[in-house]
Amino acid sequence: MWLIAVLPFALQAIVIGLDEGVFHIKRGLPFWERIGHPLDTLSVLICMLYVLLVPYSPTALKLYIGLAIFSTLFVTKDEFVHKEHCPGSEQWLHALLFILHPITLTVAGLIWPVVQGAPVAPWLAGWLDNPEQLTLFLRMQALAMSCFLIYQIVFWNFVWKGTAKKL
Repeated sequence: MWLIAVLPFALQAIVIGLDEGVFHIKRGLPFWERIGHPLDTLSVLICMLYVLLVPYSPTALKLYIGLAIFSTLFVTKDEFVHKEHCPGSEQWLHALLFILHPITLTVAGLIWPVVQGAPVAPWLAGWLDNPEQLTLFLRMQALAMSCFLIYQIVFWNFVWKGTAKKL
């Protein structure tokens, strides 16, 4: 059953891959996106690292919820300008990402006490039934996010030499 927890993350990765590989490459990114997108990724990575590194407690959970809400709202910051730079199909992908974002952060928050052996409701323990695999998954997710963050910074600010186009 624990594999169900991986689905929102997999969907999010596919949609981000399409956004990056189809739309960003095609139109290029203006300066504000070359800075803003890595900051978006960083806000999610902070949440993931928090779940991996901070011992679970009711107080820590409240702080995580605050970080997750901040990240969920923060990633929407560019949409006011995207309407001028992005075609409708790219905006639709963004809408999917905005739906998946709080779902993935919620699932990470649900996995957190399970992987740390904290007491959880029976329905949660039954659903997230493989703490070792979930721990490995969270670590791999944090590694993938870190690699994507480095790619975003290096490729878009040091490698890419094009000019952003409105589509």
